[in-house]
Amino acid sequence: MYDDIEKFLQSHDNDLMPIRYTYSDIKKITNGFKDKLGEGGFGSVYKGKLRSGRFAAVKLLGKSKANGQDFINEVATIERIHHVNIVQLIGYTVEGSKHALIYEFMPNGSLEKYIFSRQGSVPLSNEKIYEIALGVARGIEYLHQDFGLAKLYPTNNNTVPLTVARGTMGYMAPELCYKNIGGVSYKADVYSYGMLLMEMVGRRKNLNAFANHSSQIYFPSWVYDQVSEEKDIEVQEDAMEHEKKTTKKMIIMALWCIQLKPVDCPSMHKVVEMLKSLNA
Repeated sequence: MYDDIEKFLQSHDNDLMPIRYTYSDIKKITNGFKDKLGEGGFGSVYKGKLRSGRFAAVKLLGKSKANGQDFINEVATIERIHHVNIVQLIGYTVEGSKHALIYEFMPNGSLEKYIFSRQGSVPLSNEKIYEIALGVARGIEYLHQDFGLAKLYPTNNNTVPLTVARGTMGYMAPELCYKNIGGVSYKADVYSYGMLLMEMVGRRKNLNAFANHSSQIYFPSWVYDQVSEEKDIEVQEDAMEHEKKTTKKMIIMALWCIQLKPVDCPSMHKVVEMLKSLNA
């Protein structure tokens, strides 16, 4: 695995823009991995400070069973990305089994603390929720148009064979876990976006065991029932009438993105078009 990664990096030495750091370097940058920002399916993220004084987010990758393919995919793809809605890769570390990716630091932190206002966070306006939703959609659309999910895989179609499902529980598309639903394609990202959009608009976790009514424990199911019965979906009591209409349309869009079969879900290009039309 390590030979594969080294061979890949050496073959791209003239093209790679990110800086290569030693493991000792990133220990110093993160002050011994003292300030943990979060954790996902691929590893833990720590706050760091570069020698220039610039803050950074250091993602320490967990052990992979994919012959280093996760690391190669991320470096090969993200080092070429320059988009306002996608985080920038600054550097990386490869030292034996220790792999890390150094990204630009997002000073405002996680979106989670802003959209779940009942948990003591800072609430966002409906307009700001819309702007963020559109920005995220544009970032994913850019990736789908310019790179493609299967770019580094030896396949002639748009589906990818997976040996292990990776991602964050609650946002992973069903086809990542159940092969009979269909092959894994860019539509898996559409599903994840739909789940995120549902939480943003609803301003609550999709799965909430402490909901007032049992029917609201899984929010998408409750929303689907409300829409099917043509009932109003009140997510913010003081919202203006036009805001309520936009919110309902965004919820319907989220439902479209999280359908069971990938073929029934829209492309991210279509999602961006629909979002832009809401504010036209």
